[in-house]
Amino acid sequence: MDNHSIHYEASSAVWKLSDIFLQMIPFEHNRLVFCCIGTDRSTGDALGPLIGSQLVKIYAFPFDVIGTLEEPLHALNLMDTFNDLQAQEEPPFIIAIDACLSEKNRIGNIIVENGPLFPGKAVKKQLPPIGDISIKGVVNIGGFMEAQVLQNTRLHLTYTMSEKIARSLQLAWQRHLTQNKHTRYNQHHTQNTWKQIGYSNFR
Repeated sequence: MDNHSIHYEASSAVWKLSDIFLQMIPFEHNRLVFCCIGTDRSTGDALGPLIGSQLVKIYAFPFDVIGTLEEPLHALNLMDTFNDLQAQEEPPFIIAIDACLSEKNRIGNIIVENGPLFPGKAVKKQLPPIGDISIKGVVNIGGFMEAQVLQNTRLHLTYTMSEKIARSLQLAWQRHLTQNKHTRYNQHHTQNTWKQIGYSNFR
């Protein structure tokens, strides 16, 4: 399983994260869905909705984004949303995004993994695993009174991490477009060159 971790304050964090996203997210997929899980009622658990709102309102992200500050994707509606996605005729490729808790020395890490995440795990809620790829931001210490810890997480940390992740996703998408443009140009240029030279020249 691919597992990448970058601290949000690391040098060139946005560029490095975009590298990872470019490798792991199939932007050419017909049905990409970004599920930004969390609630605006908790400063620590607001990471997902903050990212969702930035993707939609700041970057006009061209993919389906579920979960924003205005319309959060949380424990009360996640099951219905998950079932709706699974019932679609064309199965979507889901990128699941959520806050998580871990050891003190991992606070601020952004973790990208192949495979689903388990929303609600920190607060002992039984929810279905979701995501073909998961993006998790470690916002505080886990292991004790997790719900209260999330409530008392500094908003500055959550917001700054959300900015880095949203910018990285947008940059990865832009780089994907640029790569495709160069590939198409090179293919077209190569085809024209072969037509000009003529296959008979190599007989």
